[in-house]
Amino acid sequence: MKKGHIDVISMGCSKNLVDSERLLRRLADKGYSVSHDPENPSGEWVVVNTCGFIQDAKEESIDLILQLSELKNSRKIGRIAVMGCLSQRYLDDLKTEIPEVDVWYGKFDWKDFIDRLPSRNASERADAKDWERTLTTPPYSTYMKISEGCNRFCAFCAIPLITGRHTSRHIEEILDETRQLVAEGVKEFNVIAQDLSSYGTDLYGRHALAELVDRMADIPGVEWIRLHYAYPSDFPMDVLDVMAKRDNVCKYIDIALQHIADPVLESMRRHINGQQTRELLAEMRRRVPDLKIRTTMMVGFPGEGDEEFSQLLDFVKEERFERMGAFAYSEEDDTWAAKNLGDPIPEDTKQTRLDELMRVQEEIALQRNLEMIGKEVRVLIDRIEGDTRIGRTQWDSPEVDPEVYVEESDAMPGEFINVKITGAEPFELFGKLV
Repeated sequence: MKKGHIDVISMGCSKNLVDSERLLRRLADKGYSVSHDPENPSGEWVVVNTCGFIQDAKEESIDLILQLSELKNSRKIGRIAVMGCLSQRYLDDLKTEIPEVDVWYGKFDWKDFIDRLPSRNASERADAKDWERTLTTPPYSTYMKISEGCNRFCAFCAIPLITGRHTSRHIEEILDETRQLVAEGVKEFNVIAQDLSSYGTDLYGRHALAELVDRMADIPGVEWIRLHYAYPSDFPMDVLDVMAKRDNVCKYIDIALQHIADPVLESMRRHINGQQTRELLAEMRRRVPDLKIRTTMMVGFPGEGDEEFSQLLDFVKEERFERMGAFAYSEEDDTWAAKNLGDPIPEDTKQTRLDELMRVQEEIALQRNLEMIGKEVRVLIDRIEGDTRIGRTQWDSPEVDPEVYVEESDAMPGEFINVKITGAEPFELFGKLV
C-alpha cells in the first residue's frame, strides 16, 4: 500500500469520466499522487466512480467493489470510497450489503471527500475552479460535459431518478474551460450531456446549444467539436445551421431514436411519433448534406410485437444510418415501464431481434464505408501499431465509431493528416497519405 497515493477507478460513461477527471485534479492539488484505472490498485484510498444505468453495469460496479474489499482485507490497499450513479440510487442497500466500504457518496456530493482529506500540499491553490480536470483521455482530445440530468422521463430510463432534473452549465464557464484546455493542447472536444437538446432552457429560457457551439468554434485552437446525446423531441434546429457553416464543427450528431413504431414510441413516452422522426431526419440531412448520424435502437420493449419490430427493421434499412448501436430492453427499478408494463417479452425473443437488427446494420455500415472509397478525408491520428497509423475522421467519435488505418505516414498521435480512402470493412476504413 502506497501512502499518499489514491487510485480512482471510473465505471460507465464519458459523463462519469469527466467527474473522475475533476476528482483527480482536486486530489493532485491537495498533494496526493494519483492514478486512474490502475491494473493493480495500491493506494491508501481507492475511489470507485460507479455506473447504475443498466443491470450489467450495476453488476460490474458491485463486482469491482467486492474485489476491492478483498484487497482491503489483505492489506494491499487502504480504504475504499464509492461515489457515482449506483450509490446515488441504492445508497442505503449498498451500505448494508458491503460494510467493507469506508465512505459512500452519491453523484453530486463527492466533493466532501476532498474537503475531509488532509492536505499534503502547503501551497494548495485557493482559486482552483470546480471544472478543472486531469485528463485521462489523450492530451489532444476530451469530453466536455455541458449539462447534467434530464427532464424527459422516458418510460424505460432511470437516468432522471439518478441525476435529477436537467441543469445546464453557464456558457461563459464552458468557454473558460475550453480556452484552458486548448492552452493545454486539446484540439478535439466531444460535447456531452444526458440531453443536449435541452441545453440552456433552464438557465436562459431558450435553447442555447447553437450559441454555445458557435462560440466554442470561435476559440483559436479548437479543431473539432462533436455533439453527443441529443434528444429527437424539441430538437434545436439552429444548431444544424452552425454545423453547416463552421468547418470545425463536425458534421456528426449522436441522437438516440430508440424505435419508429408509433405504439412503441408512445408506450416509451418519447414525445415524438414515427412520421415526426422521419421528418426530423430529413431536415437534418437537408441542412447538413454531409451529416453522418449515430443513433441507438431498443428491441423488446413491452408491446413490441412482430409487426412493430418489422417496422423498425424497415426503418433502419430505409434510413441507412452511418452509425447505429442497439440493445435489448432491460427492466429498471422504479421506472414507469417497470411499474406499469412489466417485462413480458421473452429474453430469447429479444436476443433474436437484436441479432437480426445488428446483422442488417452491419451490412448497411459496410455499404456506407464502401461509399467512402476514393474520397479524401482529414484524419486525426490516435495511435501507432507497427508501421500503421490509426485514427478517425470528423464522423467518428472515440471508442465507438470506425477507425482509419493509414499506411505510408510518419504522423504522431494528435496530428491531423489528409488521407485517401482505399478500402473498407463494416467498422474500419483503410487509406493512404495524400
